Amino acid sequence: MSPLLSRPSAWVPLLVLLLLATVPFVAQATSQPFYVAFFARIIIYAIAACALNMALGYGGLVSFGHSLFLGLGGYAVGLASFHGIGNGWMHLALCLGVCGLVALVTGAISLRTTGIAFIMITLAFAQMGYFLFVSLKNYGGDDGMSIAQPSRFGPLDLSSATNVYALAFVVLVLSIWWLARLRVAPFGMVIRGAKQNARRVNAAGIPVLRYQLLAYVMSGMLCGVAGLLLANLNAFASPSTLAWSVSGELIVIVVIGGLGTVFGPLLGALVFLGLEEILKGLTEHWMVIFGPFIVIVTLLGNRGIIGLLQHFDSREKPAPKAAPPVAAATDAAQGAL
Repeated sequence: MSPLLSRPSAWVPLLVLLLLATVPFVAQATSQPFYVAFFARIIIYAIAACALNMALGYGGLVSFGHSLFLGLGGYAVGLASFHGIGNGWMHLALCLGVCGLVALVTGAISLRTTGIAFIMITLAFAQMGYFLFVSLKNYGGDDGMSIAQPSRFGPLDLSSATNVYALAFVVLVLSIWWLARLRVAPFGMVIRGAKQNARRVNAAGIPVLRYQLLAYVMSGMLCGVAGLLLANLNAFASPSTLAWSVSGELIVIVVIGGLGTVFGPLLGALVFLGLEEILKGLTEHWMVIFGPFIVIVTLLGNRGIIGLLQHFDSREKPAPKAAPPVAAATDAAQGAL
């Protein structure tokens, strides 16, 4: 059996990616455009969860403020469009610049604390961003703002859900590939080591705080890109994107998929949003069913869905150990006699 086929934790996520690549074609063949918009939302949330996974899964930084970057990415498109700027590259530059700067400032302050204090400070920064955009009455206030000019990247215009889907899918694949490489790179080893024992890493002469801050900044920028895509998909930017509950959803997605795993955010977003949509169609009390499901998945696998899949990975039989030199020499002598 192929090593890949014997590991469901490897081929199941790859199969999911392959199926996601076919969604626009299936939607067109069945005349169901809803599927494109729905799965585009799943992909965008998977990108945001990948961003959070870098800080939370790799670095152990429990951030309740990543909705801030998701919202900033959305308003980078909304505000630029409001002032007549439809160039997607300018939207992207504004998104990355603002998210990077805000992540640098908020991260430098938040990382001076640990534990519950870090959680509360990141939550406070997200709420500050929420109330800031609610107070901007010229830009819609708490009603949000429509995006008249979606991002245009040369010939690629994000005015259609299919174009947003295609771009989001490419960004997701690149994000997964990048995080897989980052996980085993020296930088990834440092932040993962700091998650286990920051004092020991510091004692080795490595400035843990700098590495954690850089990881937080990169995480915030990638989450901002997800916000840019989400705003183009909805053709709308809203302060509700910055609400603390959105940060909570991203954390739940990462935990369901598997903390610190490469494909965990993708599977977590698919299960979280997919099951939410199914249960909403069955009952208005869907959270009564959904809540225990999250608890069960978390308890059964210490690494979420990826952890559950790893239980089904076939174990190769260990090769027989070579005989110790002394025993081998004795057997050879007896054979000679």
